[in-house]
Formats: sequence, structure tokens, C-alpha cells
Amino acid sequence: MMDTRACACGQTTVRDDAARWFVRLQDPVVDTEAQVRFETWLDEHPQHRHEFELLQGLWKAADLVPAARLQALCQDTQMRHKRRPMGRYAVAASVLAVALGLGLFSGLDRPSPYTAEFSTALGERRHVALPDGSVIDLDSRSRIQVRFEKDRRSIELAEGEAMFSVEHDTRRPFVVDAGSGKVTVTGTRFDVRRGATETRVVVEQGTVKVQGHDAADNDFVSLTAGLGTHVDAHGKVAAAYAVNPAELTAWRNGKLVFNNASLADVAEQVSRYRDKPLKVGSPAIGKLRLTSVFRSDNTDALLKALPGILPVAVRTLDDGSQEIISK
Repeated sequence: MMDTRACACGQTTVRDDAARWFVRLQDPVVDTEAQVRFETWLDEHPQHRHEFELLQGLWKAADLVPAARLQALCQDTQMRHKRRPMGRYAVAASVLAVALGLGLFSGLDRPSPYTAEFSTALGERRHVALPDGSVIDLDSRSRIQVRFEKDRRSIELAEGEAMFSVEHDTRRPFVVDAGSGKVTVTGTRFDVRRGATETRVVVEQGTVKVQGHDAADNDFVSLTAGLGTHVDAHGKVAAAYAVNPAELTAWRNGKLVFNNASLADVAEQVSRYRDKPLKVGSPAIGKLRLTSVFRSDNTDALLKALPGILPVAVRTLDDGSQEIISK
């Protein structure tokens, strides 16, 4: 999904806006106010700059077209729009048509390679806009590596959790690698959390394909909105099950929502928001279940509340970390 500040209606609107600005800037004199508004629009989203530069490339490509061919096409455009004068926009449209006819557009519109790495520190959340219009929200202590190629958009979630809002592109699948599992989509909204022993996937919108990292192409679990799954350390994907995406992605609003979660899972999630890790004293303690809501920026409140909710105590170890033990 494209950032709504950039375009609430999809790439067609972005391209239309880019065309309007392109035509406007053909004037010999552009007033300062218009130039400022253009620069602001250009910086709002990577896709804006991409579409404008694409039009610039098409304009330059007109130099490759025989003059007679270009003139004939312009005249044809004028005939098809005979109720309107042949203005700069029509000329630009003619150049676009010529480029399409000669196959120039496909060469200019070929996605450029792109690589980047993004991370968050303790307690930090980050909003990342990618060149294709996709958006990633990173939770505390998370790290991703991005690599876009001609036929594939690859993300490695090295650690932590991320919410992906993916711009639809059937030509280039969007693949998230997270430890023993991977998620493949063409356009949707989903959350991936990479834990110590498993990777969890939750879908808020659209459809995703979840596989073990080395699984065959036809070996996958399909998820739609409101479904989730997890991949264990050996790459085995659990059958799809119903989830509440709003609860499981409440970290975006600074909340930790636990709904019958094991204490082992609670400790792992809470550790991302603490300077020292939170541990469980035994497997039996880790299997206890917790249902509650806490603020991610005040996990001390959770530790203080635990003994009043479950038959446990919290002790501080010599290294400064804390451990949940039986009372």
C-alpha cells in the first residue's frame, strides 16, 4: 500500500500528478511559489521522484524518434483531441505514445536496483518508505536488509518485528526472509516477528504465502486477512489459525497486548523493550498463560503486576537481568 501522503488512489494518480508538474515546468518562467510546491511534492515520497524522472527520460527519448514520425503522431493526437488545442500536455502525451510504440518506456520504467539497511534501537519505532511505494514499520530492536532487483523485492528480517504494507506489483514478488521461514506476496499488509525459536506471521489485509526457508515452491501455507501461522526452527509451517491482527500489532501504538500468551512468549517480547533480557526460571513457568495489556515503554509495570496475576515472583540476577520464578 502506498503512503497516503504520496497517493491515496494508487500509482495512476502519482503518474498523473507527475505529468501535470512536468508540463507546468515546461513554462519558460516558473514562479517561486510553484517551484516550492513542486519541491515539496517531489520530497513527499520516493515514488514521486521516480515518476517525474521517468517522464524526464521519456522527454529525452523523443530525440531518438525520427522527426517525421513524431510529427505524424502529434498530428494524430491532435485529431483525436480536436476539441482541445494542441498544448504542451498533448505534445507530452504524443511523446509518451511514441515511446510506448517503440518500446522505450519499458526500458526507462525498468526498476532500478536498490539496497539499504534499516534498524531501530531500544524503545525506538521507525517508519520506512521504500522506492516502490511500500512501507515498513519497525518495532524496537529490529533490523532489516532491503534488496530490490529487476524481478524480485527481497527483505531480510534479521531480528525483531516489522509490519509490511506492500505496493502491488505482480512482476516483482515481495519476499520476506526471517530465519527458518519466508513470506511471499505481490501486495498486501502483514506482520512478521522473528523470535529465538520461531517466526510468526499475521495478515491484516490481502493474501500471503508462508514457507519453510528451503521448502519446495508448492509446499506452503496460504494466509488471508485475520489468519496467522508460525514457522519453527526446522522450517515446519503450522496450519493457518484465526488471529486478531489489531492485538498482535498493537506495538505500533506503543502497547503490548497478551491474549492467553505463554510466559515464555511474554518474556521474549518484553525483552525487546528492556536493556537487560527478561528470563523464565523453568519450562513449567514458561507455560503459564497471561492475558493483559501493558505499555511497551513501561515494562516495569508488567513485572510489578505479574505476581498479583500469576503464582510467580520476579527476581533480579547479578548481571542486572530479571527472571520470573515460582513463588
